[in-house]
Amino acid sequence: MEDLKGKLYVVGIGPGSADHISPAALRAIEEADLVVGYRTYMLLVRKLIKGKDKVQTGMTEEIDRARMAVDEASKGRTVAVISSGDAGVYGMGTLMFEVLKERGWKRGDSPDIQIIPGMTSMNACASLVGAPLGHDSCMISLSDLLTPWEVIEKRLEAAASSDFVIGLYNPASGRRQRQIVRAQQILLKYRSPETPVALVRSAYRHRQHILKTNLEDMLDYEIGMLTTVLIGSTQTYMYEGYMITPRGYHHKYDLEKGTVMEGQTPGRQLNTDLIH
Repeated sequence: MEDLKGKLYVVGIGPGSADHISPAALRAIEEADLVVGYRTYMLLVRKLIKGKDKVQTGMTEEIDRARMAVDEASKGRTVAVISSGDAGVYGMGTLMFEVLKERGWKRGDSPDIQIIPGMTSMNACASLVGAPLGHDSCMISLSDLLTPWEVIEKRLEAAASSDFVIGLYNPASGRRQRQIVRAQQILLKYRSPETPVALVRSAYRHRQHILKTNLEDMLDYEIGMLTTVLIGSTQTYMYEGYMITPRGYHHKYDLEKGTVMEGQTPGRQLNTDLIH
């Protein structure tokens, strides 16, 4: 009898709220007979995994989780490995592939692997404060647990000088405060002290907290591991309590008249004949 081919779903559950988990993620979790994850994330989906086999471990046990999930899926089981946000963005996605590579896995071997995308923390936090990601942006983790601080500092310098809107992940913890201080120092070299900043903790979760401030004053408030720091570009502004980064339409169009500005080329009109 031929061995059953296992399935390995690497699932991004978004912020964890039921309203923001995708249908694809829900289907993958429902199909799985084993769910693996960090215990805090497992709590977020506890109603969805009731009655299923579960393995939940602590923050620093990602490699053990990944290896165990691959082992079980290789036996023919359907395994869902869950991450908050998007599993491919600071999540379990890359680690799962590293473990498969370590085992000599090739495409077509058991298990099949599928990455199920989810709403990132940056997207979730941005939606709560307006439209700060309307133009080019980047995300940088300030945790130097897996990346040397010298590398992180170079990335901060490059992002700040290139005028990206910046999302800072893992900005600080009880024992790690100097990184966010240094990040502010670098950004103030290139941006006004009045640059809009949003501090969003636990977006779409029970203890959600949102604070809007500016680059100069941001360190006056509590910033921890559950906080995502959104720092505007030189174009970002506040309007009616919302943080907005314009796409640049005002350079091309007269927004009042709806006409193209002098010297600009109008965009092509959509061919509505093709739409039924």
